[in-house]
Amino acid sequence: MSSRSTFPSADPAVARVSNLLGAWALAVSDRIGAATAAEGGRSGQAPAALVALHQFARGSTIEDLRQVLGLSHSAAVRLIDGLVADGHVARERGAEDRRSVALSLTASGRAAARRIIAARQRAIEATLEHLTEAELRSLTRLAERLAGEMADLRLDERDRGATPAGGWLCRLCDFRACGRSVGRCPAAVSAARHKP
Repeated sequence: MSSRSTFPSADPAVARVSNLLGAWALAVSDRIGAATAAEGGRSGQAPAALVALHQFARGSTIEDLRQVLGLSHSAAVRLIDGLVADGHVARERGAEDRRSVALSLTASGRAAARRIIAARQRAIEATLEHLTEAELRSLTRLAERLAGEMADLRLDERDRGATPAGGWLCRLCDFRACGRSVGRCPAAVSAARHKP
């Protein structure tokens, strides 16, 4: 982790890169939001809910999914009600605790999740298409480092009792693309290292 602890920085170079990254991140976030809402049929956290249920949260309870998405319980219930009404999510009895309700995707929910993942990828790739191969390799190394450090920051916030905005870092990720199953996901590596 960086030793820099105070922002805004008096260093003009840090201030400039912070501003540029902030503008790029906001523009990419806007593109992702529009693309995933179009494919999922809903905006907000609905696309992330579908992707999370598809990638890693099958059989989760509303409480589990609420934590992944960073929502209040009532907001998560409303979200799931909408996704059930859309035909994308089914409620089932929990496997371990029959009193609990487990969430799973229907066939249309799985198809929507796959479309959302692809739309997110296209929205981001369009912002990178003019980079050279060398620039892409360099950006990849920086992005891996920044993603790992962001995961560390968010985990530290959780340890202090804070809830990071937006929920889990990987809630919209394509696990195949990041190499999570083979240990290449910087956020998962940080999380494994962070466990007490």
